Amino acid sequence: MTLATARPTRRALTGVAGTALPAFVDHHVHLHLIDPERLAARGIAGVVDLGGDPVALARRTTGLPRVAYAGAFLTAPGGYPRGRGWAPDAIVRDVWDASLHPGVVGGARTAVDEQADAGASVIKIALHADAGPVVSDDVLAAVIVAAAERGLAVVAHAQGAGQVERAVEAGVSALAHTPFDARVSRRLVSRAVTAGQAWISTLDIHRGAEREHAVANLRAFAARGGRVLYGTDLGNGPLPVGLNRRELLAVHEAGVRGDALIAALADPWPATVPDEAVSTFVAGPAPTDPDDVPTWLSRGTVVPTEELPRAD
Repeated sequence: MTLATARPTRRALTGVAGTALPAFVDHHVHLHLIDPERLAARGIAGVVDLGGDPVALARRTTGLPRVAYAGAFLTAPGGYPRGRGWAPDAIVRDVWDASLHPGVVGGARTAVDEQADAGASVIKIALHADAGPVVSDDVLAAVIVAAAERGLAVVAHAQGAGQVERAVEAGVSALAHTPFDARVSRRLVSRAVTAGQAWISTLDIHRGAEREHAVANLRAFAARGGRVLYGTDLGNGPLPVGLNRRELLAVHEAGVRGDALIAALADPWPATVPDEAVSTFVAGPAPTDPDDVPTWLSRGTVVPTEELPRAD
């Protein structure tokens, strides 16, 4: 097996031989629930925060990991994640009006503008029908329009009967979680792929039937050419801070393997995060057996690119 993006190297400072790869991103984290300072040592150079205080996130301008973010969840009044212990008021905004006029209380434009003005790279909307009310179709459409006018994509937490279908129909750019409630029809998977929708993996947060559904759905999506993004929902329970071997193995199980797995890790969505100043370093040569790749990748660490000259 040959990994097109892997190159042999020897770290300039330590002399350790290994492999250089693009910088890796966890595309679904919640920074207020973890210690982000540990991420770079465990192979994560960039993160996408998909639900946090936009003011606090806007203050993170230097250091590793590089951060792109959605700012607050947009949700219906009383909807998910309102009332959760891990979701303070600062990370939730209620939206009930489809108005595209700025400054309207509860309006789609107002909520989107607040996140965009705080530096958001994507807008997050909650479509969690199992946990309370969800926004109307008109509000969902207005959020997508308002985000597009600010040059931003929309990512949805879609859970509960009909919510994945709504997200695909409405033109949501990405799903924050691979669908896990049930198996998604081949027709809907094809429509999501054709629309260019991305799915963030987050397989390791599930067990039992939900995990089986998520792996099967991601396998079908990837097999049809869907854009898969590595993401863990870090902060959701006892997940390892850094590269998650279990997540990598699950994505591999779903058929996203070798260079495709590296592409899911290194994808710059939704913004160029991180930049090329840092790379992933894994000690030792790249494995020859494809089944060894997930575990090997999980040993990566973030290193300045200038420290990793070619060694071949």
